[in-house]
Amino acid sequence: MIRVLFFASLREAAGAAELLLPADAAAPGALGLDGLMAALKPRLGAAACAALAADNVRIAVNQELTDGAIALRAGDEVAFLPPVTGG
Repeated sequence: MIRVLFFASLREAAGAAELLLPADAAAPGALGLDGLMAALKPRLGAAACAALAADNVRIAVNQELTDGAIALRAGDEVAFLPPVTGG
């Protein structure tokens, strides 16, 4: 399984703080970011996936930020992080 976490406004958009996906949800073997988004779309809907795919959303895999070039495997954790604002 792959654990997918949603934080702050993205949690609201997804309607959940986390969900579990089978590691082969979109394709056998490694599941990249495109495969992950394809697996999330029927569960979350197009609007939530559009929010997750926004340019200012950061993605961390196993607690390390990534540029989107990922190969996910069973046991991985993916976190979608919204932009941070401060004052």
